[in-house]
Amino acid sequence: MVERKRINVSLPLSLLREVDVLAGGGRGSRSRFILEAMTRYVSEARRRQTLERLRSGYQEMAPLNLALAEEGLAVDSDPSPRAFHWPAGAE
Repeated sequence: MVERKRINVSLPLSLLREVDVLAGGGRGSRSRFILEAMTRYVSEARRRQTLERLRSGYQEMAPLNLALAEEGLAVDSDPSPRAFHWPAGAE
């Protein structure tokens, strides 16, 4: 079973009223609504962090990737027989 911790949160009354309307009224509904909202928020924050790490990593690796792509293009455009080597035993 998931361990739970009761917390106290102060919210503007207008926001709490909106939560109650959307949650359907009762206290249990309010807790479920806030739990779901927090779960979604944390999930989205993690997704944004992952995307930012990927973006940063791609930018960091861009010079190397460009160099490798240019090297590959140079090999692809070389018409000499030495441009491609079959693996041993695959000829």
